[in-house]
Amino acid sequence: MFFGSKCMLKFAYRTVPLLILFILILLLPFPLLAEQEMAIDSATCLGCHSNKISADAFAVSVHGKNGCNSCHIQMTNLPRHVKGQIKADKVHCERCHKKETAEHYASVHAQKDVMCADCHTDVHTHPYWKQDKRVVVAKCIQCHDEEAIYRKSVHGVTVAAGNQDSAACNDCHNLHDIRALGDSQSHVNREFHTKVCMKCHSNEEMMKRNGVFNVAVETYMESYHGKNYRLGYPEKVAGCADCHTSHAVLKAADPLSTVNPANLVTTCQKCHKHAARPFTRFYSHGEHRDKEKFPLLYWTFIGMTGLLISTFAVFWVHTLLWMFRGFVENREKAARLAAGQEEHKYPNGFKLYRRFNYRHILLHLLVVVSFLGLALSGLPLKFSDQQWARPLVFMLGGTANAALIHRICALITFVYFLSAIIMCLHFLFIRKDLPGNWLARLLGPDSLCPNPRDVRDIAGMIRWFFFKGPKPTFERWTYWEKFDFLAVFWGMFAIGGSGLMLWFPELFGRFLPGWMFNVATIVHSDEALLATGFIFTVHFYNTHVRPEKFPMDFVVFNGQLSKQEFMEERGDQWQRYEEQKVTEDYRVRKPSGVLFDFIFKGFGFLSLFIGFLLLFLMGYAFLLSPH
Repeated sequence: MFFGSKCMLKFAYRTVPLLILFILILLLPFPLLAEQEMAIDSATCLGCHSNKISADAFAVSVHGKNGCNSCHIQMTNLPRHVKGQIKADKVHCERCHKKETAEHYASVHAQKDVMCADCHTDVHTHPYWKQDKRVVVAKCIQCHDEEAIYRKSVHGVTVAAGNQDSAACNDCHNLHDIRALGDSQSHVNREFHTKVCMKCHSNEEMMKRNGVFNVAVETYMESYHGKNYRLGYPEKVAGCADCHTSHAVLKAADPLSTVNPANLVTTCQKCHKHAARPFTRFYSHGEHRDKEKFPLLYWTFIGMTGLLISTFAVFWVHTLLWMFRGFVENREKAARLAAGQEEHKYPNGFKLYRRFNYRHILLHLLVVVSFLGLALSGLPLKFSDQQWARPLVFMLGGTANAALIHRICALITFVYFLSAIIMCLHFLFIRKDLPGNWLARLLGPDSLCPNPRDVRDIAGMIRWFFFKGPKPTFERWTYWEKFDFLAVFWGMFAIGGSGLMLWFPELFGRFLPGWMFNVATIVHSDEALLATGFIFTVHFYNTHVRPEKFPMDFVVFNGQLSKQEFMEERGDQWQRYEEQKVTEDYRVRKPSGVLFDFIFKGFGFLSLFIGFLLLFLMGYAFLLSPH
């Protein structure tokens, strides 16, 4: 018993102090908790601060549902606050307004130390703004007094009248994520001056209910300026604000408007320094589908479209008929070869004769290089809304480099065109080896001018297409080759003339009315489409892809063709040379070398590849693109 009591006393001696310490630890927070206060009633606060804050105004404000402690979180002990021991610290709006704070943090306002309270000065009486743009405008112009001219603009007047569709400060600059514009010529700045306008003006429903010209964006995007913008180079062209200004946007009828006819010269001269009065008659938003407002543009577009459709209809049908008939002929020829019927038809058939001299070859090389350069640099602008346009322009180094390439190739085009004219004059009046006067030469067999024989050749080809007669044998030039040659003259008038106008608008704008540039744009665009479509389909087939020439006719690069080819395709020319006893004068003594053939065949195949690639992209734009 004694032993047990002793053990119990030892246990109690050791345990009781620990128990007492544990109880003290549990009781320690109670004094601290007793020091803390519950959230202070806002009415209590307003009891002292009613001289600065209206209780009624605060109650109906956006913050009225919150207690004072919601923002002034350090105010937890009223007695200590009254004694001046606790003072109101700076309010941290980000505790509730996280999204707005994040946007403001990266804004130009934050960079300039313009914080929440600098704009929201009425934080205790701040009403619900209910998306009323008038509230925003009134607040912004308190600091941005230079932009107060906005209030007199068409946007400012209609916003003041309560039209919430009209553009206010926040529609362009946002409410909190307000970015610095920085360099006025930077990519971001130039893009901004057009992008923000399109947010509203591309909304057809909004424009319609406000009676606003609802194709402004579409017509801008169809212009040279808009295409550059869409391709990603707004810094290279004029945007909306360059003509209409940013804040003082007024109707054209207003004498103070920058687009008023009386002020257009000054407005245009900001970019086109030498723009004259006729230049300003350009239709900035001319709609070629609007017959009533722009009849000249409408009929120009109809005429060019008719030319496109009729030309392609005739020559694509011609190509398809030839394709099928040529396929059948090749099968028949293969059967005759297998039967041994063609072995002695063309003795020494591999002997080479000269069809083109070095001057012709050089000119053809210039044609190939310039045409592909024009197509590569022009088609992305024509189809600027396509996904492939931007990468292609980027490969060319941007729209400025594409324009430079386009103009260099245009100069090359003028060079070979002038050379062709000189050669024509030489052919008609100077050459000594041709009989007859200039008229006999013009209509003779060596001329590229159409003559009655071409009508017979066309009729013969049509009979052959439908298995009604033999394939015609041609003279030096076929009717399709003559068409290609004469098309250059029409092309130089249409594409070259309109291209020069668009290249030097200030020069031509001194004596031509500005709407001529609208006409020139339609003609240049559609004629270029006709040329590229024709070359990459009809010409490529006639010259390279037809069965007897596939995959490429190399005569354009070395000027040589075999006796068999000469007699088969240009039998009448061969017969004429035989009768004149000059055939051997055209005999090739030294065929083109291996290296020459390797280089120029590589160039030829690359040109064909580029042509077919561009043809595919054009076809995709017309037939498969969702746009």
